[in-house]
Amino acid sequence: MDLNRVIKARIVFDNQNDIVKMVESQEAYRQGCNFVSDYIFNHGFQLNATALNKFVYSDLREQFGLKSQMAQTCIRTVVARYKTVQTQLRKQRVWDGYKKDNHGNEVKNYINKDLDFLWKPIIFSRPQLDLVRNRDYSYTKDGKVSLNTVHGRVIVNPIYNGFEHYFDGSWTLGTAKILKSGKHWFMHIAVSKELNDQEPEIRNVVGIDRGLRQLVTTYDNKGKTMFYSGKQIGHKRRNYARLRKELQSKGTKSAKRRLKAINQRESRWMNDVNHRISKTLVDTYGSGTLFMLEDLTNVTFDTVSKRKKENRYEHHSWSFYDLEQKLAYKAIANGSLVVKSDAHYTSQRCPKCGHIDKDNRDRAKHEFCCKRCSFRTNDDRAASMNIQFLGTLYNSGVEKPRFEKHEINQ
Repeated sequence: MDLNRVIKARIVFDNQNDIVKMVESQEAYRQGCNFVSDYIFNHGFQLNATALNKFVYSDLREQFGLKSQMAQTCIRTVVARYKTVQTQLRKQRVWDGYKKDNHGNEVKNYINKDLDFLWKPIIFSRPQLDLVRNRDYSYTKDGKVSLNTVHGRVIVNPIYNGFEHYFDGSWTLGTAKILKSGKHWFMHIAVSKELNDQEPEIRNVVGIDRGLRQLVTTYDNKGKTMFYSGKQIGHKRRNYARLRKELQSKGTKSAKRRLKAINQRESRWMNDVNHRISKTLVDTYGSGTLFMLEDLTNVTFDTVSKRKKENRYEHHSWSFYDLEQKLAYKAIANGSLVVKSDAHYTSQRCPKCGHIDKDNRDRAKHEFCCKRCSFRTNDDRAASMNIQFLGTLYNSGVEKPRFEKHEINQ
């Protein structure tokens, strides 16, 4: 098992000419990516990098001036982007008429999306340059970094700011991405470390329910519940939305610059909050913990669709996927495990008697009260208790634990 991270180093160029070389290289690489993207889109979504190489490599070298390794990396970058989009589309379903079920009844037929649902090629709009370790970038004896460009090598000074321990020899450096943010240049380096493939010995199972009112609600083996309120976060996001609306209504160049800065600031803030929540969870429960999460793919919160259009933004779900990813790699590094379970009925099932009924949950009062045994608790806590039970089943050997309404209510 590999532990993968991305470290972000600020880089400082020695002179303005080197900056010009990098800017021109980024633009050539971006145009090359769009060229490959057009070819993939118009030729049946060929996603084999080796096969694509025969058709686009020469054009990337001659038309855009990319170096040999840059051309190869350009192809892999575009293929990787298409595969990511392909994975995202396959998680979405669309209605495709009707079909007959096993009993001869006519039911709706749903199919999963694929790349054929794309209306146009994927566009690479942001300047970037991907460089391969020891081919396109390398370290000099004095600790500087040599970067390849379409006009030859340039030397930069890296500033790591807290990422120095990734250079202790235990991590393997991978491809680097050169980016510019504002006035500064950055080098994002993929690093990996090989871990023991043996799964950790689980001593604690924690169920995690994610939502809007409570960003995270946890329930563990000892019956302890923790809440991470989303109230202050919701208030701050509403302020961002209000400021964004004011700037959009002005439409001036300065307003657009300010709008871009606001978007980046909100993104950094959301990223920081998810980092702190995931770190708190891992530190609180320690190693040997199985964190059980709901699979929220294609899940939308009812509160969003029932709101007026102008008020929906503040009720949009938090970046749960980002939180999930951060928790996953932190857990692995700490000797723990993150598993996703089916989300059906986790908010409707009674954790005490197993009765499933949508009327068990009172959304207005944020209360759960079982119609069969009268068990009463907070609705988010009830969901986390059910998820924790699924985690216990998984830990006992059930590969894909889930709740079935017709089975439990018999």
